[in-house]
Amino acid sequence: MHWLFDNIETQTAEGANITWIDAHFFTLEFEGICYHGEVISDQSEDHKLVLKINHRIFHVQKKHALDELIHTLGLDKPQQRKIKEFNSPMPGRVLSLAVKVGDEVSIGSPLLSLEAMKMENTLKANGIGKVKHIFVSVDAIVDKGAKLIEFE
Repeated sequence: MHWLFDNIETQTAEGANITWIDAHFFTLEFEGICYHGEVISDQSEDHKLVLKINHRIFHVQKKHALDELIHTLGLDKPQQRKIKEFNSPMPGRVLSLAVKVGDEVSIGSPLLSLEAMKMENTLKANGIGKVKHIFVSVDAIVDKGAKLIEFE
């Protein structure tokens, strides 16, 4: 069985013994030395773990026979949705614009700030695209569902 430790391929070590203390903490005994460990992040569905062993962080990944085929076919790349337009999720007043025509945006990119119910809300892109047209300006009052930005 092959594993990747910090992106370096490593074969399984014989003679290692793991004792679980609870769901996150464990001890690892190898060649007579006891190491203290903690699971920092468990992404089991992707065959990935982030472990802290004796205060050192390790990124661990189990290699699978299909991994190379999946990579070759490009199926391991996350799908990104192209957005056509961005509409206001609520009524409010535009406080600032974070983009201009021609800007490229990705998922999570700030688009604008909208004041609604005396709270400032930073509205972010939920896909990728290039800003084609901005339909609002600072201090504009918008209704819920109003088209704010159009993308190419």
